Amino acid sequence: MNVVKKTITLTDGRTIEIETGKLAKQADGSVVVKMGRTMLLATVTCAKEAKEDVDFMPLQVEYKEKYAAAGRYPGGFMKREGRPSDYEILVSRLIDRALRPLFPDDFHAEVFVNVTLISAEKDIMPDALAGLAASSALAVSDIPFNGPISEVRVARVNGEMKINPSFKDLEQSDIDIIVAASYDNIMMVEGEMKEVSEADMLEAIKVAHDEIKNHCKIQLELTETVGKTQKRTYSHETNDEELRAAVHQFCYDKCYAIAKSGTTKQERTDAFEALKEEFMQTIAEEEREEKEVMVNRYYHAVEKEAMRNMILDESVRLDGRGTTDIRPIWCEVDYLPAAHGSAVFTRGETQSLTTVTLGTKLDQKEVDDVLVQNSQQFVLHYNFPPFSTGDARPIRGTSRREIGHGNLAYRALKSVVPTGEDNPYAVRVVSDILESNGSSSMATVCAGTLALMDTGIKITKPVSGIAMGLITDSKTKKYAILSDILGDEDHLGDMDFKVTGTADGITATQMDIKVDGLPYEVLQQALEQAKQGRLHILGEMLKTISEPRAEFKPHVPRMEQIVIATEFIGAVIGTGGKVIQEIQKVTNTVITITEENNVALVAVFGENKESIAQALQWIQGIATSPEIGQVYHGKVVSILDFGAFVEILPGREGMVHISELSWNRVNKVTDVLQVGDVIDVKLLEIDEKAGKLRLSIRALLDKPEGYVEPAARPHGARGGRRDDRRRDDRRDDRRRDDRRDDRHRDSRRYDDRRNDRRDHHKDDAHKENHREDNNVQEDFGKHE
Repeated sequence: MNVVKKTITLTDGRTIEIETGKLAKQADGSVVVKMGRTMLLATVTCAKEAKEDVDFMPLQVEYKEKYAAAGRYPGGFMKREGRPSDYEILVSRLIDRALRPLFPDDFHAEVFVNVTLISAEKDIMPDALAGLAASSALAVSDIPFNGPISEVRVARVNGEMKINPSFKDLEQSDIDIIVAASYDNIMMVEGEMKEVSEADMLEAIKVAHDEIKNHCKIQLELTETVGKTQKRTYSHETNDEELRAAVHQFCYDKCYAIAKSGTTKQERTDAFEALKEEFMQTIAEEEREEKEVMVNRYYHAVEKEAMRNMILDESVRLDGRGTTDIRPIWCEVDYLPAAHGSAVFTRGETQSLTTVTLGTKLDQKEVDDVLVQNSQQFVLHYNFPPFSTGDARPIRGTSRREIGHGNLAYRALKSVVPTGEDNPYAVRVVSDILESNGSSSMATVCAGTLALMDTGIKITKPVSGIAMGLITDSKTKKYAILSDILGDEDHLGDMDFKVTGTADGITATQMDIKVDGLPYEVLQQALEQAKQGRLHILGEMLKTISEPRAEFKPHVPRMEQIVIATEFIGAVIGTGGKVIQEIQKVTNTVITITEENNVALVAVFGENKESIAQALQWIQGIATSPEIGQVYHGKVVSILDFGAFVEILPGREGMVHISELSWNRVNKVTDVLQVGDVIDVKLLEIDEKAGKLRLSIRALLDKPEGYVEPAARPHGARGGRRDDRRRDDRRDDRRRDDRRDDRHRDSRRYDDRRNDRRDHHKDDAHKENHREDNNVQEDFGKHE
């Protein structure tokens, strides 16, 4: 076993180790990339020959995370890894977009790249290492590849650029981008920012590229060490130079004319197809099938050349616009009257119908990845049905492209959508692309902003987005930066650069560069042109709706949120959820409780304000501590001989002793109160040890004129026996014992009726001057 190791040292002293020769040795190339306790296994395999009539690069990249890597069980019934998560798909796309442009144009054999997380340290982000792992596997193989490349994440934390930050670092960052590059060229950029300037973003890209150059050097050393500098030979294309020349001579001028005609996408596509068919008719019928694949390849090259030359030489684009012109825009909000919020955004031949739906915290998206477990209050979904491009094919499951475009739009908007205490709702934005001819993800950003404002969500600032393109000529050094690109310009150009932001800065970006040696000056110019374009688009959007609606629409369920102390969470929920379930059932609401920053956020979601107010009052009562001297509006819940129990707050009861019912003598409690009566009472005293409450009705009544408090009785002893206080009338021991028996029976009856309620009457002895001893209190009204 010939194990080879190479080490990359980051600027802060952390190290990344690349090892080959130990695992998966039957693959064409395999490495293990290790940082801390995080380990990624990357393998690459390649078919010996290309399949017949394949004229593209059949690359398939899979990134997979093993739950065992972090010592966790997968969720679900099967308890095993299943279909890839959105996160795994997004990482796969990051790798694919960096590798694909660097395979030779004429190399068409199937290549499979698999990157697997096999060990995971909780605070190390593996996605920043995945591109390095994939490239290193190619570096130790004999597969033709014009690399190496690497990917790094750059975050600006407290003003300092940091390479491959931790999860914790990202919580404090205002720039978070992943950059892929070869030693010479930037290949791909994707990430999010908090309204930063173009200069700051460009600085982050430069920092990333400086680090990547070191990674590429180490990989070249690895290739030398394992002896894979010579790559396999291949021949995947059959060419006919005479046929190539014939296609160019017959089609170029006609392609140029079609490109310059300024027709619609569908008309232009039909014209190009008709021209290719016209050339096919010049070939002998018996040779057409044999030469069709070559003709398709040569014709595509001619079409691309004609369109690029037209833009470079005349600064005229396929739809007749100049390089900086934005297509016509029209917008409409509240298009769907039953939705919580909706908008239509149309720019040229690209159209998004976007909806917003509000829900409770129970509707939030639950994320259960290997290293990330949380809930997302704001989500955005993007759908791209085939009819949007006129394709006659069925709608299948969500594609990787849809997940990637949706994620870009999500990152563009998430920093302006309020969460937590500022917005109790779960927010779902769905963009359905109805027409597409370039930059549907940016249409999603614009339509999403409009729909959020139409809903009444108080976004901090509106966001717009634009897709930029680039056409270059390495021979003449000419280049053209294109604003608001078409689908054909994306496909045939050298750069697809999407930028989103508010009027004050960039919120997200995605860039794919397909050309070598793009100077930073050109990139800087593209960023500035993109800024002007997205500000123009933002201005058009704000003509339709300039700020969020003041109120939600009448049919939108309302939600209100209050803050309670965390110590009351258990009381609000109740044993086994009994209390909160009762509140929801009685008030017809949905209640959620989340703990944040040492307080509990209670959100009540209901169809009308009355039910929400009822639920909130109920919860506030449970979560409120009674205060001595306060007057409460309570309900009589039970009556005993010596007093009545009144519920003054949900779940909190106190006793009104018979002597506190009136200034006048009351013979029986039921003469004054009945179970179910709603009365006002004043809280006189709270027993600090037992928490019992002593209430009074008498304290709220005016004292009768001439009322005299009964005089206190003197202390004394009789018959060798001593009591604290005595009345004038004498009682024998049997009568006293009978009263004690009555007292115990009363307590037992009370316990049976109120479950856990304790014997209050001993602790609620009357302490005013007109009261006598405990025995007298219990018989107040009987023996006075």
